[in-house]
Amino acid sequence: MTDAPVAAPEVEFVAPIMGFDQHKRFSLVALDEEGVLFSLRCLDDPDLRLIVMAPGSFFPGYAPELDDDTVAALDLRDATEAAVLCVVNPGTGLASATANLLAPVVINHRSMRAAQTVLVGTDLPLRAPLVPAA
Repeated sequence: MTDAPVAAPEVEFVAPIMGFDQHKRFSLVALDEEGVLFSLRCLDDPDLRLIVMAPGSFFPGYAPELDDDTVAALDLRDATEAAVLCVVNPGTGLASATANLLAPVVINHRSMRAAQTVLVGTDLPLRAPLVPAA
């Protein structure tokens, strides 16, 4: 897996993102030159936008294992086809921002199909602080 996704004019989710049952088509746009932050904007509802991030910059050891159902649904033939992103809750600023490590978004670079998957058998947090508490 990689944490360097490519920007994409259209990414299609094989199942809706949790909490957004009606929406499956999104665009992925880089928000910085380093390729860390991205906007995942719904193509059918432009007011719906999620901030997602490549986790390697903040969580260098993050390496989720995908279940067989997710691999099949995304038609992943090789681990290098998968880009992993984490949904960010920006809070009121960087000090309170968190990332969802428990349910990453996985995008197949080849097909531009995506899924948000809940990792099982792990104690990864739903709200991991981006900046450790001082």
